[in-house]
Amino acid sequence: MSISEEIRASAGAHRDLGPKYDTAVAEGLVERIGEEIDRRVETQLNAYAREMMPPPRQWRAQRAQAQGRLGFGHVMLALGSMGLAVGATGVVLHPSYQANSAPSGALVALIWIVIGIINVAYARRH
Repeated sequence: MSISEEIRASAGAHRDLGPKYDTAVAEGLVERIGEEIDRRVETQLNAYAREMMPPPRQWRAQRAQAQGRLGFGHVMLALGSMGLAVGATGVVLHPSYQANSAPSGALVALIWIVIGIINVAYARRH
C-alpha cells in the first residue's frame, strides 16, 4: 500500500471511528509512515554502499594493479635494514674491532648478504 493510500485509509478510519480515536489513528499513520521512511533510507544506503564499495573481486584486481608500487612497509623495511647494515658495517670496520678479530671483509659481505636475503624474502611474500 502506498503512502497516499495509507493516508486515505487513516482519514476514512478517522471519519468512521470519530474524534475519540484521533490519537490511535494518528499513531498508526505515523508508525506506517515511519516504516516507509526507514525502508526508503535503507534502500538508499544500500545503493550508496554498493556504489562506493567495489565487490571483493574488484578489490583483488585493484590490489594487483597497485602491486607495482612500493608500500609503506616495504620502504620502512628497506630503509631500516639498510640502516642496521650500515651500523653493523661500521662496527665491524672500526679499528678497535679489527684488532681483536679475523678479516672483516668477509663479515661485511655476510652482513649485506643477510640483509639482502631478508629484503628479497619479504618482497616475495608480499
